[in-house]
Amino acid sequence: MSYSHQSMGSGSRNARGYEFGRTYVVRPKGKHQATLVWLHGLGDNGSSSSQLMESLHLPNIKWICPTAPTRPVSSLGGFTCTAWFDVGEISEDGHDDMEGLDASASHIANLLCSEPADVKLGIGGFSMGAAISLYSATCYALGRYGTGHAYPINLRAVVGLSGWLPGWKSIRNKIECSYEAARCASSLQIILTHGTADDVVPYRFGEKSAQTLGMAGFRQTVFKPYQGLGHYTVPKEMDEVVHWLTTRLGLEGSR
Repeated sequence: MSYSHQSMGSGSRNARGYEFGRTYVVRPKGKHQATLVWLHGLGDNGSSSSQLMESLHLPNIKWICPTAPTRPVSSLGGFTCTAWFDVGEISEDGHDDMEGLDASASHIANLLCSEPADVKLGIGGFSMGAAISLYSATCYALGRYGTGHAYPINLRAVVGLSGWLPGWKSIRNKIECSYEAARCASSLQIILTHGTADDVVPYRFGEKSAQTLGMAGFRQTVFKPYQGLGHYTVPKEMDEVVHWLTTRLGLEGSR
């Protein structure tokens, strides 16, 4: 497998002092046209992400697969595991860990900062990784993190599998208040997929996230339901992602 340790993703600490784990890189087998950061779910790591990305027929994409910090997680009763941010019960009235979200979104953006100027940039992930991906999409559109610091990356594509949108209640008002935010939101390519039998992140949250993004001005949002699918991925779903990335990013080798 063509991945290697990426030193820029090792040893970095977020605002609470949690250290991000090892970052794995899957090099493109063809012409380098895009770089995407892929984010694992709760309790997983960048190694398993890199193995999944290596299996996809996307020879023009470089994949960067970081590992989240090990930290206490409220939904697990304070048990420690790899997590991009703290999360309790996923509900419409749930509290968002904005400090954790911003710290991880900043770390992820930093992984993309040194990519060549002619390479298209994107972020994707599964479950909690999808949540960070969608949060990053809102930071890109607004031009800033929740802290107010500038968001440095020109995102072109966001992929969210079996996830949800943090901060969904306020995003529409924030986007509508800024012409530049509305312009950025309208051009960003987003795909969300979700299984109707998901018992970890219920299907309605994926559907609600897609609807909220659309109403907030993210006009290029695509939502793909998968009948009977639980909280995992299947080849048909990943094939859909491959096709979507190839066409939306204009990658070579689509035929």
